Amino acid sequence: MRFDMAHNRKLVIGCVALTMARVRPAKAVASAANRVRDELEQEIIQSGYLANAPFSWIGLIIRQGLVNEEKPHFGRINPKDGDLPVAIEIDVHQLLRVPEDDMVRVFRKATLAALIYAGEKYNLPIGRFRELLDMA
Repeated sequence: MRFDMAHNRKLVIGCVALTMARVRPAKAVASAANRVRDELEQEIIQSGYLANAPFSWIGLIIRQGLVNEEKPHFGRINPKDGDLPVAIEIDVHQLLRVPEDDMVRVFRKATLAALIYAGEKYNLPIGRFRELLDMA
């Protein structure tokens, strides 16, 4: 299947606020999300996670809300771009007044949970992601 992608990423992470709480500095949030993306995108490639997937990349939205969801929400696979939209909510209080490395840990855990659930849903190899989550 060929998709018209505007990029060659296998994982894209974005954040959205569901509350009035503001995580500062915003630059640290973006940097933390990018660090997690870069790390886990390499794991996606090396593990062959997407080899038999009906999508070519995952677009993850981390919702900064009031709860830590264990299970993410899935959208429909975009037939044009080939992405699987996924969203998961985290408790924004974990991100307030913490160093960037702590933000990375929170984002990594949420991203790993999303990758594992997507892998279970689409019968993809998730062993490496389970290992990483156990170490988180």
